[in-house]
Amino acid sequence: MKESITMLPRARKVMEQMGENIKLARRRRKFSTTQVAERAGLSRGTVWQIENGSPSVSLGNYFMVLFVLNLENDFLKLAEDDQLGRKLQDIGLITKKRAPKRNKKQTGEDAD
Repeated sequence: MKESITMLPRARKVMEQMGENIKLARRRRKFSTTQVAERAGLSRGTVWQIENGSPSVSLGNYFMVLFVLNLENDFLKLAEDDQLGRKLQDIGLITKKRAPKRNKKQTGEDAD
């Protein structure tokens, strides 16, 4: 028996919305869950779990269903626009202003 995955309510809501989006995409294409399952090499129950946003289904299975629906490129959008990550990176790139380097002429040292 598989272990239950504990998720925060906000994360759970995102998974459920993703499942609903997949279900709507399937219906717009007029595919049955059985057709999607056969084409993706999955059981009908797994497709049903995906459409309900189950966190226990593997990411690969989600991908295969999207592939059958011709939506596989949506996977490339995951974490594509990482605004928080860019802000954190930019903070790390900010350096303190330093005085300009002095060249040897300014210090009175002989140039070789």
